[in-house]
Amino acid sequence: MNIVHTARAALATGSVASAITTAALAGLAKRRGRGVLQPTNSTSHWLHGERAGHEEKADLAHTGVGYATHHASSVFWAAPLEAWLAARPARNSADILGRAVAVAGLAAFVDYVVVPKRLTPGWEAVLPPRDIVAVYGVLALGLAAGALIARRGQAQAR
Repeated sequence: MNIVHTARAALATGSVASAITTAALAGLAKRRGRGVLQPTNSTSHWLHGERAGHEEKADLAHTGVGYATHHASSVFWAAPLEAWLAARPARNSADILGRAVAVAGLAAFVDYVVVPKRLTPGWEAVLPPRDIVAVYGVLALGLAAGALIARRGQAQAR
């Protein structure tokens, strides 16, 4: 698979992961009695500061920036997964899931240990740590689902 195909696959895979994790974040926030948009809004904290997580309503400044940031991050993390799958094709769906779990684990480590607080997803302003761990589990499932969908699309295109 060449770089263009890998980039397209990363865009597809990351888009699926982004949608699934955004839904999970909304559901977890609702379960905690928070606004369903607060986790997405909190991701805009890199631009708007810590108050971003307190915003409950949809607006371009918080929801738009937060979702765009999260979506870009999901595509970013899909890229190494897709490059890995291009370099060493998966044996089966379980292999794809295992690699997605590894990438999601790396994403969690980078997001909450390596980068400065200003560059974290910001979900900790809205959700407890165990919910954040669950979201990274959902990220793994979303990356795996996206990779499987990308492979079906590539097979149909041939």
